[in-house]
Amino acid sequence: MVQKKTFPWLDFIRKIAVIAIPVALQNLLTTTGSMVDTIMIAPLGETTVGAVGLCAQFTSLMFSCYWGFVGGGMLFFSQYWGAKDDEGIDRSYGITISFMMLVAITFACLGVLAPEWVMAVYTDKANIQRIGVDYLRVVGFAYPMQILSMGMSALLRSTERVRIPFYAAIASVLTNMLLNWLLIHGHWGFPAMGVQGAALATVIAAVVNAGVILVLAKAQRYPYLFHFRQHFRWNMEAVKLYLQRCFPIICNEAFIGVALMIINMVLGRQSEEAIAATAVFRTLEGIVLGFFTGFSNAASVLVGKCVGAGELDTAYERAKRLVLLCGSCILLVCVTLLAVHRPLLTTMSLTGESLRIGAGLLAIYCVAAVIRMCNWTMNDTYRAAGDATTGTVLEISFMYAVVLPCVCLSGLVFKAPYLLIFACCYIDEPIRFVLMQRHMYSGRWVRPVTPEGQAALPAFQEKRGQRKG
Repeated sequence: MVQKKTFPWLDFIRKIAVIAIPVALQNLLTTTGSMVDTIMIAPLGETTVGAVGLCAQFTSLMFSCYWGFVGGGMLFFSQYWGAKDDEGIDRSYGITISFMMLVAITFACLGVLAPEWVMAVYTDKANIQRIGVDYLRVVGFAYPMQILSMGMSALLRSTERVRIPFYAAIASVLTNMLLNWLLIHGHWGFPAMGVQGAALATVIAAVVNAGVILVLAKAQRYPYLFHFRQHFRWNMEAVKLYLQRCFPIICNEAFIGVALMIINMVLGRQSEEAIAATAVFRTLEGIVLGFFTGFSNAASVLVGKCVGAGELDTAYERAKRLVLLCGSCILLVCVTLLAVHRPLLTTMSLTGESLRIGAGLLAIYCVAAVIRMCNWTMNDTYRAAGDATTGTVLEISFMYAVVLPCVCLSGLVFKAPYLLIFACCYIDEPIRFVLMQRHMYSGRWVRPVTPEGQAALPAFQEKRGQRKG
């Protein structure tokens, strides 16, 4: 009888920490910058805070549209990295960044040229629309640089070079904070530009972020970002393979993005106090998402790399434990956030009814976030291993069959209390968690794209079949 090997927990945690901690810190820096933005904008009033928050939802829609390509790209980056296939990395990066920049240009044009239309979609409050239009006209110029930075960061993280994006984030956040201080209210002789000053600071910070990534990558002789000719040496067969693997991810992000836009339209037609509270909540939500993104990147790299190298059993064992660690970490973050929520909300301009709503939003979210982030970690794990379909089908199905009807009916038909409308956004998470866990333990999500992984697949499948038998 073969003795089962003990799982190397210490080595596993160390490898997670090497990837997850810099990514989490980078996102926490960004969240801190967003919190400072909100605090600096707060003296302009709750209406201004709410308007900028709705503009952030437009940015989130852009995120949904390009994140499908990021997720698909990381599938290929990590597996080709595990197989040591430089040509595959260059080719997949070129395809990924091309699609991402197409999204960037589209949203930049909408923000700069049609901001009135954008704001009319998100709210029916004329005073909020006016402020949002002023912000979008400027911040739209930041979108191409932000998306370029995201594409470069995805490649760097997938090839285990996580420090470069981290250092770039430090430079970007510090730049943004300084320029906010100078431009929003006017210091050191600079004009007081209000929300337009905040938007201009975001544009300049985006340029700094991309520039620092390129400079540091060049200084460290990181090759893949600078193989410009190789990036575009791909044919229709390569694009077809990329889209076949990425199509479910792209569809997932696009459909979810549209659903979230509808949800935000419902939320944006509630009271001004609720809109302001939601804007502040979204900023604090970034703290939880920052930690989750660390686990997401760790899942993509540690699992995808093993699948690409043909180490399928190791990938399977790592994936199960990543979910446990993610849930534990997010629970700790949520408890901490709840413990200090009142001074945070007060600092970011919430008072009276908006403060009450903000506290309620945080309480609901912290209950749902642990399950939600575990679901997302499993989905990212499946994608990195080549299964981009299962999580997509489940998320889209529940979003359109359960979440959207509940939110729309409660918010627009029954005029339910705002906190109940918000709670409906997470009503599907426990059910999906059970279904995702069943799929995790089946092992059917391991679907390699490299020759090494495909050669090891029959033995792995046979072993899973013996366990089920």
